[in-house]
Amino acid sequence: MVATIAFYVFALSAIAAGLMVVASKNPVHSVLFLITAFISAAGLFVLMGAEYLAMLLVVVYVGAVAVLFLFVVMMLDVDFVEMKQGFLQYLPIGGALAALVVIELILVVSVWAFPSDAELARAHPSPTAAQTVSDPNGPTNIEALGLILYTDYVHFFQIAGMVLLVAMIGAIILTFRTREGIKKQDPAAQVARKREEGVELKDIPSGQGLT
Repeated sequence: MVATIAFYVFALSAIAAGLMVVASKNPVHSVLFLITAFISAAGLFVLMGAEYLAMLLVVVYVGAVAVLFLFVVMMLDVDFVEMKQGFLQYLPIGGALAALVVIELILVVSVWAFPSDAELARAHPSPTAAQTVSDPNGPTNIEALGLILYTDYVHFFQIAGMVLLVAMIGAIILTFRTREGIKKQDPAAQVARKREEGVELKDIPSGQGLT
């Protein structure tokens, strides 16, 4: 009962957030609705027993991609008046594409067929499907994925990590390259600075004051 209620709550939230991403006129609001859609989809993954995908969706998309989009949109100087000027010009093409997508979705839903329990167990050979009944003490999804990732595909995993490391180092080098005419700090010179280099004593004769 609780799982059914949670499914409808997450499903309706994901659908409503997805519609608001497209319908919202403010890009910042669109990104916030996008984050809501990601979190709702993560809740649906948890209900299906795919907790690793739910965690990946929250950490990668919500924690990195969506927040990055939000900061980029906030830093951009978006001219909403200019954005609204070409709305009527592209309305016929956009309406035709939207109608085509709606027709495709109706066709997909009309031929939708729910699989049987045997087909589900064969299509999802995970601890949350048939193996949970036969072996309740078996590994979870994350444990099974970790066993496969760090045994059979450990070399590909390490190669992917090295590629990402090289890309990160390249981005840092390109960002912090030497540029002319830009002021920057020299921590070593600041630490090695002596009192005589930063303090200058003036001997002012009596009665003259400061000028």
